[in-house]
Amino acid sequence: MPLAVCATPIGNLEDVTLRVLAELRAADVVLCEDTRHTRGLLERHGIEARLLSYHEHNEAARTAELLPRLEAGERVALVSDAGMPGISDPGARIVRAALDAGVPVTVLPGPSAVETALVASGLVGERYQFLGFLPRGAAALSALWPALTTTAVAFESPQRLPATLRSLAAFDPARRAAVCRELTKRFEEVVRGTAGELAAHFAEPPKGEITLVVGAGERVVEEEPSLAVVGELVALGVSRRRAAEIVAGLTGVSRNKLYRGSL
Repeated sequence: MPLAVCATPIGNLEDVTLRVLAELRAADVVLCEDTRHTRGLLERHGIEARLLSYHEHNEAARTAELLPRLEAGERVALVSDAGMPGISDPGARIVRAALDAGVPVTVLPGPSAVETALVASGLVGERYQFLGFLPRGAAALSALWPALTTTAVAFESPQRLPATLRSLAAFDPARRAAVCRELTKRFEEVVRGTAGELAAHFAEPPKGEITLVVGAGERVVEEEPSLAVVGELVALGVSRRRAAEIVAGLTGVSRNKLYRGSL
């Protein structure tokens, strides 16, 4: 049987998929960060399962313990407290070990704080990057902001959020951003605005889990040379749409702008 990596709700327990519920019912053992937390999800949906803790402090030992059982054909489901295991949560180690041992791994998709925050922010574009947890320290944050030329999504603690927003505002007070708090939960809040506005709004640490979305910065690129390259590619037989895509990926100039400008 494969190792089943199961996405679980990021807040609202109704957001779990039918496929995940079926897998949790069928599993011989469910690996989870906090057995009390996962027990609440299972009880909400009338599921009885054998739970085994799997977190950052015992991940190596549990992987060594569970790998022979996977190889013997036991049905193992892996969950985290919220979202997809292995994405800023334990899980990557046992997935890698299973694959290396030839054990199939299947991923059951579901709720994601990253995509939820990205869409809720209104800052979604043609591409984005996920940063995980933001680096600590003023110097590390100051070095990060200039590199964000695409929309970025990150996790941040409520205690560090005010300092993070002040750092972003000091670099670019007009940068669009959104603070997404307690996504899908009872007190969900999405505050959108400029970095300067958000820094003033969150002068004190808020409560709850925070996902921060930072809008794309401006990449200083001359548009005329980029249009010229599109024209050269078209002359070589590349379709105009594909040429615009290639040059946009290399320069950061809008694909649509390059396409229209080259007509």
